[in-house]
Amino acid sequence: MEEKMNILLCEDDENLGMLLREYLQAKGYNAELCPDGEAGYNAFVAGKFDICVLDVMMPKKDGLTLAQEIRAMNQETPIVFLTAKNLKEDILEGFKIGADDYITKPFSMEELTFRIEAILRRVRGKKNHELSVYSIGKFTFDTKKQILSIDDDSTKLTTKESELLALLCAHNNDILQRDYALKAIWVDDNYFNARSMDVYITKLRKHLKRDPSVEIINIHGKGYKLVTPETEG
Repeated sequence: MEEKMNILLCEDDENLGMLLREYLQAKGYNAELCPDGEAGYNAFVAGKFDICVLDVMMPKKDGLTLAQEIRAMNQETPIVFLTAKNLKEDILEGFKIGADDYITKPFSMEELTFRIEAILRRVRGKKNHELSVYSIGKFTFDTKKQILSIDDDSTKLTTKESELLALLCAHNNDILQRDYALKAIWVDDNYFNARSMDVYITKLRKHLKRDPSVEIINIHGKGYKLVTPETEG
């Protein structure tokens, strides 16, 4: 691999977790091991991961609950569940939450690796076809050129403005979690970065005010939502 992929590994069995982490690292991945769901949540908020491997039965917070919280912050990061259970209801619940795969214990580490590689290949292929230009009501937003256009008027955005607007577009008409945005763009969610993001939100609102059908609204205690006409997608 040219660039190491980052794996969030949540497993409360200490011996199994360490074996899996060492094996994945030997295969060229960066693997962060967490012993419970709370630690897994904190790690996800603090870092950037290409895939999450979650044990279902964990203390403090189970894997299904953690997956729901991850999906609330990020719809794209793949999730693989590990479980000792083989009940149809558990498997269905996992896929309803948004699991990409489900492996029942005991399993071979080679099988887990093959499945991770298959998912990451699919994700990389999808990313190669992601939009670089968004329609935002009457606006056109070119993420690569960092240009927001309406009619014959174009505005060159700063890098932070562009990154934040791109995140809002990726969560169009859905909630962009405040903590996730801070970690994704500013790396640290401290007070000063949080105030800085508020300033950039205000700037983006000014840029978008020429189209009354488009607005960025505050979702109390959660984050922001870019509201656009549904027909614009």
